[in-house]
Amino acid sequence: MRKTMPEVYVIGTACTAFGKKPETSFKELTREVYLSVLNDAGMEDGRDIVMSWFGNCGMGSFGQRNIRGQVCLSPLVRDGLFPERVPTMNVEGGCATASQAFHGAWKDIASGDAQLSLAIGVEKTFIPDDPARTQEIFDGGIDRLDPDEWLTYYGEAGRACGKPFTPGEKRGTIFMDTYAMQAAYHMKRYGTTQRQIAAGAAKNHNHGSLNPLAQYRFKATIDEVLADREISYPLTRSMCAPIGDGAAAALVCSKDYLAALPGRVRDRAVKVRASTMSGGKYRSLEEPGLSRIAADRAYKMAGLSPSDIDVAEVHDATSFCEIYQVEMLRLCPEGQGGAYVASGATTLGGERPVNLSGGLVSKGHPIGATGLSMIHELVLQLRGEAGERQAKKARIALAENGGGVMGFDEAACAITILEKPDSI
Repeated sequence: MRKTMPEVYVIGTACTAFGKKPETSFKELTREVYLSVLNDAGMEDGRDIVMSWFGNCGMGSFGQRNIRGQVCLSPLVRDGLFPERVPTMNVEGGCATASQAFHGAWKDIASGDAQLSLAIGVEKTFIPDDPARTQEIFDGGIDRLDPDEWLTYYGEAGRACGKPFTPGEKRGTIFMDTYAMQAAYHMKRYGTTQRQIAAGAAKNHNHGSLNPLAQYRFKATIDEVLADREISYPLTRSMCAPIGDGAAAALVCSKDYLAALPGRVRDRAVKVRASTMSGGKYRSLEEPGLSRIAADRAYKMAGLSPSDIDVAEVHDATSFCEIYQVEMLRLCPEGQGGAYVASGATTLGGERPVNLSGGLVSKGHPIGATGLSMIHELVLQLRGEAGERQAKKARIALAENGGGVMGFDEAACAITILEKPDSI
């Protein structure tokens, strides 16, 4: 008989404003988000934290490798705000980094090894005087030891989807070309249109205009999205996530630890119903992606079905990704993601709002912080604290976060399902 897993709760989340912050250091971002997450949890310091997970991808390009989290947290230790001798696990997993950090903190509690654990993601990708170093950060998200494997894969995929693989012809990272090929294949196979992709982008820019932490806070129409500069057809600039900096964090605890906290903290706690991951591979074009595997595992762990999800944050590094992910998460039938998004179903006020934060295309995408920014948004929604972008009757929420690429898969994918319980 399987032993019942201990319950895990989120008692604090925080996120900095995302944007281009060349004058703000990694340590300053760490301090800002750490103090904010303590404040959200009603704590003066982190004396009860027994484990921390620090997510980052780009610090090596600034000269700091190996002990990134320890270096960024050390000033807080010196100031008596972060406890001495707490182990810090450094996490790096491409755009899924922060979700991997959250998964580690969740495991601390679910395994019974800790009562309170911290997950934090801190990232700087904007280097105005040296774009080659920015490119170096993103280059780590694909196989650099055997590039012939993916060059061959993308060459064959380009011929199959009618869009040749021609990286570097336009501005943007190689990942925009791979997303564009996936979009072209989906358009060829299912009849998805560029206008449907633009509808998702416009929707998320409109959501982002309501988010004070978003990098882009302007509204956009479908026609404006379509008229923007082309990055890699069918993707325009408005359909692609920007480069930026920021940090996000979460504090997770056990049910016993939560029971001893003040009522005002218990009342805002959010339960983690599931935290799962899957790994990528060079799949065939017709085969479902790794997020389908992680999502199915999460539904099983939570004892829920896709129809139970009230609100979601998905990894829209491009606006095509939202169309694809609502299919992989089984929120709509496969092949119908374009029509589903364009119908308004994923809009604020729709049947299942997606990316109320603005998504990556509007909120921003500091890669090592992104996954925890999703958790932050969903916790706000479940608490009823999201202001103008608040979804109605949000009780169950899902986050999907992928990172790196292996062909048409990401290298890693994390799914988190959260619930606002009626009582604790």
